[in-house]
Amino acid sequence: MIHMEQIRRERRQGQAFVRGKLVPSSTHDQRLLARQGPSDWVHMDPWRVLRIQAEFVEGFGQLAELPPAVTVFGSARTPVDSADYQMGQALGRALAEAGYAVITGGGPGVMESANRGASEVDGAVSVGLGIELPFEQRMNDYVDLGIEFRYFFVRKTMFVKYSCGFIALPGGFGTLDELFEALTLVQTHKVTSFPVVLMGTEFWGGLTEWIKGTLLGTGKIAAQDLDLIHVTDDVDEAVRIIVDADLARSQQRDEELEAAAVQTAEPQ
Repeated sequence: MIHMEQIRRERRQGQAFVRGKLVPSSTHDQRLLARQGPSDWVHMDPWRVLRIQAEFVEGFGQLAELPPAVTVFGSARTPVDSADYQMGQALGRALAEAGYAVITGGGPGVMESANRGASEVDGAVSVGLGIELPFEQRMNDYVDLGIEFRYFFVRKTMFVKYSCGFIALPGGFGTLDELFEALTLVQTHKVTSFPVVLMGTEFWGGLTEWIKGTLLGTGKIAAQDLDLIHVTDDVDEAVRIIVDADLARSQQRDEELEAAAVQTAEPQ
């Protein structure tokens, strides 16, 4: 009996996956954004719109009944025995104990650690929003609800729509991309303001000093924009920032509803 030593390549493509020779040489995002090539791609774009629409519908349908949730970003390359992994696990557990669902990108590393921490709390919901990549990242084993996306921008919409706060642990380009997109949406009031927390003062220190010294120092951002970022090493403080902002937002919403009710009741 021949034992197969080599594991075949595998790639997630939305709700499906392919292996071996069926793995394409490019991703759906890459083909969507490519301008070069034969003109028949132009005629295929309308069909892509339907696929994109289907991903939105699937995401909205699966996530609509989530409890209040917090998204945790971080590196997929973080080892299980590292301090960052332990911090992510403690964070996921603390968020779940505070009553929040935990949303990650569904992969390994920090994402796995946060999902793992949440899964240790009875009744908690651990969510993974995966993405098709040229290199396979399987959904980690601590996800209760997992959705695989083809397109980054659809996935990012789900992160923003269903989260009341973002916490970024040490990570690479993907983490930075998600972090600055969240900050931009809050800064430009494209979303209701929610806290953005950076965990790991040593890791994020150089970036925050550059933001203060270069971006603020040359007038590229306003002084109040610095208030959008909270940096800490303390899991309890990170959760407290999320909870306090959530309570403030709920109080503001109640006051607005009360004011609207009074205005409606007043004689015209």
